Amino acid sequence: MNSSIKQIIISLCLVILAFAVQTGVFPLLPFLAVYPNLMVILTFSLGFIRGSRAGMAYGLVAGLLLDLSSGGPLGFHTLIFIWIGYLNGIGTKYYYEDYITLPLVLSALNEILYNLYLYIFGFLVRGRLDFGYYFLNIILPETIFTVVTTLVLYRLFLFISRKLEEMGKRRDTTIV
Repeated sequence: MNSSIKQIIISLCLVILAFAVQTGVFPLLPFLAVYPNLMVILTFSLGFIRGSRAGMAYGLVAGLLLDLSSGGPLGFHTLIFIWIGYLNGIGTKYYYEDYITLPLVLSALNEILYNLYLYIFGFLVRGRLDFGYYFLNIILPETIFTVVTTLVLYRLFLFISRKLEEMGKRRDTTIV
């Protein structure tokens, strides 16, 4: 099997696994009032590691899955996830794998951006103006939880990405 097809299959499995855990497992845990946003972590991490085009592709798939499961308008989540993948892909040139500081900062910024997007287009346009409550009870705890989870998952995604690149390089050297 072609290594690029393997990369696509493994990438799709990652997105589906993150989606399943975020929408199927986390809501069933009664001790979690808020939970980390695995789709944001996946989209920004892989966009940051692999570049804007890959980040946008991950954002498209992640956003469509969330749109299809939420019952809201199609494209609502897709739009923000494509932007998250694209904007973090720009940071690829600043990428240095030994430092975790930049990915943690990006994780916090992306989670805040995502929640502000949800607040503006999901609550503010409906006249719900209590931003302080939304910030203290949803944005802040979810951002903290997402950043802590990023410590583990970013390293995992980096490891998987390296292995996929090695598979592609091995395939290229055996053909020549």
